Amino acid sequence: MHAQVVVVGGGPVGMLVAAELGACGVRTVVLEARAGISAGPRATTLHARALQCLVRRGYLPELAAGADGASGAAGAGAGGAGGAGGAGGVGVGVTVPFHFAGLSGLAITAPAGEPGPILKRPQAELERVFERRARSVGARVLRGYRVVEVGQDAGGVEVVAEGLSGPVLCRADYLVGADGARSMVRELQGIASTVYPATVSARMGLVRLSEPGVLRPGWQCTARGWIVARDEPGQGTHIRTLDCTGEDPRRHLPLTLEELRGEVSRIAGRDVPMEQPRWLGRFSDFSRLARTYRSGRVLLAGDAAHVHFPIGGQGLSTGVQDALNLGWKLALTVLGRAGEGLLDTYDEERRPAGQRVIDNTRAQLSLMRPDPGLDALRSLFTGLLGAGPESGRLGDMISAQDTVLPRYTGSASAWEGRFLQNVPLVTRQGRTDVIELLRAGAGRPLLLLFGRGGGRYLRQARAWADGLVLVRARPTSAVPCDALLVRPDGYVAWASGGGGLDAALALYLRGCPAPPREPAAAAVS
Repeated sequence: MHAQVVVVGGGPVGMLVAAELGACGVRTVVLEARAGISAGPRATTLHARALQCLVRRGYLPELAAGADGASGAAGAGAGGAGGAGGAGGVGVGVTVPFHFAGLSGLAITAPAGEPGPILKRPQAELERVFERRARSVGARVLRGYRVVEVGQDAGGVEVVAEGLSGPVLCRADYLVGADGARSMVRELQGIASTVYPATVSARMGLVRLSEPGVLRPGWQCTARGWIVARDEPGQGTHIRTLDCTGEDPRRHLPLTLEELRGEVSRIAGRDVPMEQPRWLGRFSDFSRLARTYRSGRVLLAGDAAHVHFPIGGQGLSTGVQDALNLGWKLALTVLGRAGEGLLDTYDEERRPAGQRVIDNTRAQLSLMRPDPGLDALRSLFTGLLGAGPESGRLGDMISAQDTVLPRYTGSASAWEGRFLQNVPLVTRQGRTDVIELLRAGAGRPLLLLFGRGGGRYLRQARAWADGLVLVRARPTSAVPCDALLVRPDGYVAWASGGGGLDAALALYLRGCPAPPREPAAAAVS
């Protein structure tokens, strides 16, 4: 088979990459080893920045539908302002309680006009949503095919996969490895990783408790470890345990119901009978970060690139943001429309984000260790979580709303690299907002020109019109500048008052020589 991109891995990250590529007209093949979508308990949390990026690309439209037909009313409600990494404040947002290291009091806030701070939706459901989108835009999905060989040369990549009907050979321009923590793509390409060995053992399962009320829902800590229980209506109780005394000596063996029951009972200090297991498994705090997300024509995304202790529900959101950062850049590259070096910015922007998630999950685990010597530190953190600004900073970190991308243009404005909130706008066509304009942009950058001041950039913009969505709007106090270039993922690429517009556009689009680039800065403020 011949394609422009082969995506290995048909989980939510791989399907989202395929959907993004297909929407831009890139011929894409997805190879997935599983015959169907896994029904086992997996991630259920999408955090604010992942949601904000998804609605800007046209996914989950129910989260972006306002009463007036635009998306501005989504998520409005009571709460404080949030999103330290955002630009263009639009008023009061929505705040929801969350947890940090099992401690209550954390607040996560999303700005008004955005989806709520957290979406609880099973990973399998999101996988179906992304697969339907991928198929609808022409991606070819082959299930039951396991990759066994990966090679690349100056002209492209070759992938060999084994299936029930025999082997298939795929030739493509690029390959995306989104094939999970045990990524064959990463291993076959010899991409090295920084590894943090396991120090704890954890077990999980979906079971039915034999005695109602024997285990209360929520987080429970004893001197012997942690139990986290969540009722799943019609299915049973989802239970996770954490033992901080060391790595699980039976980590390579299947978990049994009796072992899970024994561990829950030991930590609880009383018998907790259970039956009818629907799903059982093990996990740990083993963490890995690929030392590069790009090796020539091979790129990594999701768990293939980063693995961490699953505290705070950050894994799925991090993978979604990988996919939405990579999709439009790879599409422009494959179609010959990208500026020189654009694809390299994927690693520069997303690998620091993966490191930061690993760091904060390791820090949270340190607080969770049932050591009496940590009681004072836990007490201090509990106070900080309820203190307002400190809670907001941690909430922005967990939800990735504090993310600020590197600045690539000389004399960059303060807007560059920050996320543009969903500002209401008035154009000649009527009222709209940032989400609606990006949704309609088909993966192209958006250039906003405000009033007469923005008009002086019109001639420059028209020279790049084939690769841009060009919108003239009335000036607004929410965006106090004459012009703003917004990437398809919602981050500001350039603003008036910084370097030249042509220099900024040359980074993203082919058309004139790219300007010298500054070294990559930290990915977050």
